[in-house]
Amino acid sequence: MAVIRDMMPAFELFQPATVEDAAALLREHGEQAWVMAGGLDSFDWFKDRVKRPSVVVDLGGVDALKGIESTADGLEIGAMTPLTDVVRHPDIRERYGLLQQAAELVASPQIRNQGTIGGNNSQDTRCWYYRDGWTCYRADGNICYADTPTSMNREHAIFGADRCVAVNPSDTAPALVALDAQMVVQTAGGERLMDAADYFIGPSIDITRMTILEPGDLLTAIRIPSTWAGATFYFEKVRDRQVWDFPLVNVATALRVSGSTIEDARVAVNGVAPYPMRLTAVEDALRGGSRDEATAERAGDLAVRGARALRHNGYKIPLMRNLVKRSIRAEA
Repeated sequence: MAVIRDMMPAFELFQPATVEDAAALLREHGEQAWVMAGGLDSFDWFKDRVKRPSVVVDLGGVDALKGIESTADGLEIGAMTPLTDVVRHPDIRERYGLLQQAAELVASPQIRNQGTIGGNNSQDTRCWYYRDGWTCYRADGNICYADTPTSMNREHAIFGADRCVAVNPSDTAPALVALDAQMVVQTAGGERLMDAADYFIGPSIDITRMTILEPGDLLTAIRIPSTWAGATFYFEKVRDRQVWDFPLVNVATALRVSGSTIEDARVAVNGVAPYPMRLTAVEDALRGGSRDEATAERAGDLAVRGARALRHNGYKIPLMRNLVKRSIRAEA
């Protein structure tokens, strides 16, 4: 494994004050530019010298990218809004508690004070082979070191692998997918709006990145519609340590319930694929059903259909099944 050097290579630092200036810098420098939000993931890459951008665009001074505003149809959250602000915001706590629950389980309080909602959704995978500088497929090599007979792959994917078996590490991503959120992206051609589920991509689309963002693009905001405001929410994260750790598996569920009948559902999981997975087959099976043990059992079985375990991560299949079941049960 690579040695942590704790010394960053030289780069040119830009600290724009407006979205327009930030976007212009990213377009000008293209693949040579690195976007820095809270800096937590960025500094890890720089200190280990795995990433060596010639230009870093620090968004910390762009006030327009911070804050949470009510809209005619929900909320708009600036991409640079600290996770702590997301957790504490009264509208999010009251009407969109799924996101509050997810954000509150990111790492530690100190990190949530610095880390941003945009950064948490745009961070790269935590696969240790990739992050330690091994020349895997994701790093323009010709092998996936995590998918060999002697690999350490306990934290890797059971779905969606295509040469690369690294997983998406975000806690807030599945919550945004379950809430039907939309991501606002500034591109060279203007503003682009996309569903949260389409913001994340797998290796079959582009093995070198985990989101739709291309060089020059900038995530500016996240919009949450009122569609699921006040629904019945469930979020659970299983990790090795209770603080300062990424999910082994997490689940985000939103239910619209009338009496004991589930009228509509959104279920998303993360930590099992290169992207947060929306479980549409589970959602279809839940509509019109009762919120009882039989329905939960059926949902859990559907959730893991097609899963492929690696040498050391077979535990993720029953773990994911049980998390989905727990999110459906009436007593949850």
